Amino acid sequence: MKKIIVLVKQVPDSTEIRVDKQTGTLIRAGVPAIINPDDLAAVEAALQLKEKYGATVHVVTMGPPQATGMQRELYARGVDSCTLITDRKFAGADTVATSNTLAAALEKMEFDLIIGGRQAIDGDTAQVGPQTAERLNIPQVTYVNEIMELGNDTVTVKKSLEETEEIIEAKLPCLLTTLSGMNQPRYMNCNNIIDSFEKEIQIIPFQELGIDETKVGLKGSPTKVYKTYAKEVSGETEVFNLSAQETADMIAKTLKVKQLITK
Repeated sequence: MKKIIVLVKQVPDSTEIRVDKQTGTLIRAGVPAIINPDDLAAVEAALQLKEKYGATVHVVTMGPPQATGMQRELYARGVDSCTLITDRKFAGADTVATSNTLAAALEKMEFDLIIGGRQAIDGDTAQVGPQTAERLNIPQVTYVNEIMELGNDTVTVKKSLEETEEIIEAKLPCLLTTLSGMNQPRYMNCNNIIDSFEKEIQIIPFQELGIDETKVGLKGSPTKVYKTYAKEVSGETEVFNLSAQETADMIAKTLKVKQLITK
């Protein structure tokens, strides 16, 4: 029976994100949390493989203690087990520190296939999946739009690019990152909702990872945010009474200035 691990992140609702101006990190307190959309598609893809091939689906999350609520929701959707990697030392991690932490935990687990969303909506980097695969020294395929076949030693997927698609066969174990539009995630099952509150969630703190403290959290994050600001929006307008030629000249000049700014 194949063992599938799905990397799932709990993210703040992107419509209510605030930034700490001192540290450059997201302020999560008081902000509604949701399951990252790309990761939810990864969960659904894993559950479909479970139904088709008899695999087990294990969810792994790095996040604060309250992420257990999200994991119980995933139990209600049909996953088999959940692990939460949580510790204050992990706070403020960028993609490098996050992948260091995830890889250290995954190295202690058995798996044939790892699936994660392409990117998280609170960062939009699409780096954690590939970086984790590199640290585990396993093959990876990104931008997966369909998992076509899961064999004994290989997985065949359809990778979606801007103007074309690729059919790729990768050796197991490997890591895939999926697109949110690849499927329609199922609803929670009523019976599973009730059972989810009795399911165990394995907690992994920092000391169980066997990794240097300088590799995780803010200490392990080479990415630094030097400035954050909220763009001011004003309802004020400026009216010009110009001839057709003057209007055309002004538009051309404005576009030229904008083009120089964006370069």
